Amino acid sequence: MLSLTVFAPLVAAALLLAARRLPDRVVVWTWVVVAAAELALTVALWVTYDGDGIGHETERPWIPGAGAGYHVGVDGLSLPLLALTAVVFLMCAVHTLRREGERDVRRFAALFLALETTCLGLFAALDLILFFLFFDLSIVGMYLVIAGWGHGARAARSALRFFLYTFVGSLALLLGFIGLYAASSPHTFDIVELTGDPPLRGEGAGGALVLLALCVGLAVKTPTFPFHTWLPPAHTDAPAAGSAVLAAVLLKMGTYGFVRIAMPVLPDAWRTYALVVVVVGVVSVLYGALVALAQTGFKRMVAYTSVNHMGYVLLALGAAGMLGGGDTGTRTVAVSGAVVQMVSHGLITGALFLLSGVLWDRAGTYAMDAYGGLAGPAPRFAALTALAAFASLGLPGFSGFVAEFQIFAGSLGPAPVPTALALLGILVTAGLFLRALHRVFLGPPGSATASVRDLRPAETWSVVPLLALSVAVGLAPRWLLDTVEPAARRVVELVSR
Repeated sequence: MLSLTVFAPLVAAALLLAARRLPDRVVVWTWVVVAAAELALTVALWVTYDGDGIGHETERPWIPGAGAGYHVGVDGLSLPLLALTAVVFLMCAVHTLRREGERDVRRFAALFLALETTCLGLFAALDLILFFLFFDLSIVGMYLVIAGWGHGARAARSALRFFLYTFVGSLALLLGFIGLYAASSPHTFDIVELTGDPPLRGEGAGGALVLLALCVGLAVKTPTFPFHTWLPPAHTDAPAAGSAVLAAVLLKMGTYGFVRIAMPVLPDAWRTYALVVVVVGVVSVLYGALVALAQTGFKRMVAYTSVNHMGYVLLALGAAGMLGGGDTGTRTVAVSGAVVQMVSHGLITGALFLLSGVLWDRAGTYAMDAYGGLAGPAPRFAALTALAAFASLGLPGFSGFVAEFQIFAGSLGPAPVPTALALLGILVTAGLFLRALHRVFLGPPGSATASVRDLRPAETWSVVPLLALSVAVGLAPRWLLDTVEPAARRVVELVSR
């Protein structure tokens, strides 16, 4: 079932490309149906997962001479991200119903379906080469989205910048994978085997170099300071659905790589350099929030908040590796909070980017000064944007509060000073979102206000489910935490060996 879930969108993409004469409406509704079927399959995977170790596992020879195989499976770390991927891609398909009649919808839909396979495949991969394959293919897919359907005069340049930055990061990641392969005995790329018998234990310099390569590759994708500079232009020039997928799903490939590979496979090196990870996380939190506060464009502001929110994830994962304080329980809370933050950020920021696309669609600009008083002519737009903003700043009742509360509770013992500094990020985030809401929806009308009309049905129903899921996690998180916490505890045990 897992392989069917991963590759079904790719098959649908090939069929769409072959059917050259399909009307745009049929193309988009086909995409919606396939994406809905993917979500149903993901839910089935979750319901039938027994909660104990790796489930729905498939292992077949692929490149046996090199120790690489087709090895996929799911656990409490990957299942929530598989579900997030299915939900976000379905909402992007619904959002694209408004694109009927626009250029090349068939290729647009096929590209997103193929991109969904790369995302699902990465979160299911239990082999380093398979992980790298999907990691690199996702870069190609998003490059084509930005270059082919981006807006603005610099879309092609932003796409190239995104590709070069993330491709160089992927090369660093590949070097780290080769280092793990060379150090393992027998040589293997299998993540489960490498986790069970870490290959570089007790080798300080070797483990440090391999961890550095992995961290650089994953940090570029996450992205963290100072590897974040590709992110704002890529988001600003990408179409709304592209930005939603980039922020909600592709960024999680980096943070997922830390918790799936770097921490359990290199436990000694992770513990040694955990404080460095914590510092990078705190700097990303504060830098992302402060730079977002200085932005005049709504979409660019939201892009910088991603640097801020991913910094919380690194803070938690670094704190989980520190031995100076905190017991296994608090470290489990930190790792669990990091995974919930990945899901929460995907839901909330995905919604914010879909909503930001409304501004460009109506008036061709993201400049907040061009708007004002939109709460009158566009009340649904104003209400949903306000909900997404409050969710992003961590208001109780939303998933962001559950995630950040766990992160701070789990990180305070091992890293009290960095955690206290990171709390300032919440204050700045609250200020920047409240200021943005006032400028766009409550301030005096701007030059573009008259051209803005309220959300279309497709735009509304692409955002409402994302925010509803954020509320569901915020009010009743147990259904998610019951899946995440056993896997988080296992990661902590592996790092503590």
